[in-house]
Amino acid sequence: MDFFVFVSEQWLLVSTLLLLVYVYMWREKAKGGRGVSAHEATRMLNRDEGILVDLRDEAEYKAGHIVDALNIPHGKLAERSSELNRHKPKTLILVDKMGQHVGNAGRTLKELEFEVCRLEGGMSEWQSQNLPVVQK
Repeated sequence: MDFFVFVSEQWLLVSTLLLLVYVYMWREKAKGGRGVSAHEATRMLNRDEGILVDLRDEAEYKAGHIVDALNIPHGKLAERSSELNRHKPKTLILVDKMGQHVGNAGRTLKELEFEVCRLEGGMSEWQSQNLPVVQK
């Protein structure tokens, strides 16, 4: 009950805090690259303009992944980023389970001068749209 009293009495402070949290989250998300829909990612792959980088761990990758996606777990990205050098002319489309690691990975790859974008919604969105996955 005290919480609601505080919020009603300090609505300006609470509103400012919420706005700052939103701006922070938006900026962090933007640092990881622009978001692309599953259809835009498919179009980029079909035109050979992009390459998918799956940031999930190996077990999740083997359980089901997008065709021709490279698997580099987000925890090993810094040490394995050299594997992506031959793909520098293309846009790296980062994908993980639900988008929770792509921001960090995108910043890391941007610092290494890669062009990156992130698949909005990750693999969960890809699968919810009934798009194809392969198992390995």
